[in-house]
Amino acid sequence: MEAALRNRLTFGPIMLGAALGILWFDAWFEARTQIAGVGLLGLLLVVMPLAVRELATLFAAEKVEPYKSIASFGGIGLLVHAFCTQFVDERGILTPTAVGIVVLTMLAAALRRALRKTTDDAIVQMAGTLLATMYIGGLMWFLLALRVLETPNFTGDTMKVVFVLIAVKFTDIGAFTFGKLLGRHKLIPWLSPGKTWEGLAGGLLTAAGIGAGVAPFVEQIPWYHGAWMAAVLGLIGQGGDLLESMLKRDADVKDSGASIPGFGGVLDVIDSPLLAAPAAYLLFSLL
Repeated sequence: MEAALRNRLTFGPIMLGAALGILWFDAWFEARTQIAGVGLLGLLLVVMPLAVRELATLFAAEKVEPYKSIASFGGIGLLVHAFCTQFVDERGILTPTAVGIVVLTMLAAALRRALRKTTDDAIVQMAGTLLATMYIGGLMWFLLALRVLETPNFTGDTMKVVFVLIAVKFTDIGAFTFGKLLGRHKLIPWLSPGKTWEGLAGGLLTAAGIGAGVAPFVEQIPWYHGAWMAAVLGLIGQGGDLLESMLKRDADVKDSGASIPGFGGVLDVIDSPLLAAPAAYLLFSLL
């Protein structure tokens, strides 16, 4: 067994188990304090600056150098905003507050550049900082919102986050397994030569099966809703993986980092659930 596969089989279950353990603590803490999302918020606050740093490294290949500290603080601001939605009765202030965080991030990048008394690359660095903030922090906002947000059409809880993680990760597992066994036709050879149509189909079927089984534990939705929702989220998660592949191709690197054996960097692990999170919020809101 090659080392990369062995590392994936070792560290994959460990990371998934750790994530589920944090979500269990999250639910336990909420049951005793009525405060939701503490564990997930803590995890995302740790992951945020690591992911921003890796994304900035990819950007640097195209001479785009976002201010990592500003992008991280902007993303953290969005996470805190999502967490605090559970305490806010007046929903009318939520959108302006989120927009204000984004605008302040952009202005902070402009001020940082102005302090150097030069306009060179000001647009590039402002745009890079804002993109890093929204790509990491903006998508993480939805992941935390799945846990804590309450609206007339949506109630956040732990199982919604678990459903997203299971859908995208079992799509990966199914795609890898079926791709190895049956893969003949390349999905997008110029972007991700290892992916096949057979693997994608197998991954979506795997996600659908798992989604059907988990569905009764997620607001007791019918199994057939769980099946198609998991398949849709798995497909979108694969899109997140391909999006990061495009960035890595542009930067001419294989992985976003080397912090997780067998997987690469933090961004290589979270790219799928990040893109699936807003879609999951929309789907759960429409049920």
